[in-house]
Amino acid sequence: MRIIRVEHGGASYYGILEDGLVFPLRRQPGHDPLPLAEVRILPLVAPSKIICVGLNYKAHAEEIGYPLPQMPSFFLKPPSALIGNGDPIVLPSGMGRIEHEAELAMVVGKACRNLSLGEARECLFGFTCANDVTAREVQKADPLIGHCKSYDTFCPVGPWIETDLERLDDLAVRCVVNGEIRQSGNSGDMIFKPYDLLCFLSRVMTLLPGDLILTGTPPGISPIRAGDVVQVSIEGIGVLSNPVEAPAPEEKVLQ
Repeated sequence: MRIIRVEHGGASYYGILEDGLVFPLRRQPGHDPLPLAEVRILPLVAPSKIICVGLNYKAHAEEIGYPLPQMPSFFLKPPSALIGNGDPIVLPSGMGRIEHEAELAMVVGKACRNLSLGEARECLFGFTCANDVTAREVQKADPLIGHCKSYDTFCPVGPWIETDLERLDDLAVRCVVNGEIRQSGNSGDMIFKPYDLLCFLSRVMTLLPGDLILTGTPPGISPIRAGDVVQVSIEGIGVLSNPVEAPAPEEKVLQ
C-alpha cells in the first residue's frame, strides 16, 4: 500500500492512495474517499526524532575521505528539518556548498526497544525516499555533523510510505537534478542492511511510531543551487521531488 498523510476540512489523517483517490486509513465519520487534488498533502510523519546512518556505502565513504565504520554510525536531524514532496529546499545564506544525498528511509510503526531480527519487520510501518541535504563546507569546519545537517528544509521525505517493499537488497537508488543523473546506486551495496540497522538502533534508544531512519547515501553527491529541481527515486517506492530556493529573508518566529 501507498500511505500518505493529508489535511482536509481542518483535520489531518493518514490515507491509502489508490487510483488517484485517498481512502482514510482508519474509517472515520466525514472522511470519505477524496480525489488527491482536493486534499493538502502533509509531510509523511511527525517524528520524535530523525536518525541518519552515515557512511553506509563504501564508495560514498571513499569519496568524502572517511574511514569505513566498524559499527553503524549515526547522527540526528531535528524534526523541524522535515519537509514533504513538492516543498522547497531553502538554501541558508552564507553556508557555501549545499549537497543532495539520496537515501532509502524507514518509518517506525510501533514503539520498540531491543529488537531481535525476527521482530524487526513487525515494528516497521514502511519505506520512503529521503534527501539528507548537507552543508558540506560547514561539515568540514565542524566535523560533529549536527550543524551541517540540521537546517530547516534539510530533510525532504516522500512521496508516500510504501508498506510492501520487496528485494531490500537490490533496489536502485538515484538522485536526478534538473534531469541529470547525479547519484545511481543500489541498496545491495549497503554495509549495514536496513533491518540490522533497525535492531541496532533499538538497542541504543527507544524508537517511537513515526520516527524516521535514513539508511545512508550511495556515491555521487554534488551541489544544488537555487532554481534546481532535485528528485530522489527508489525502485519500488516512487519519486521525491523538491525545488531549490534562494535564502529567504531572515525572520523571527516567536510565540
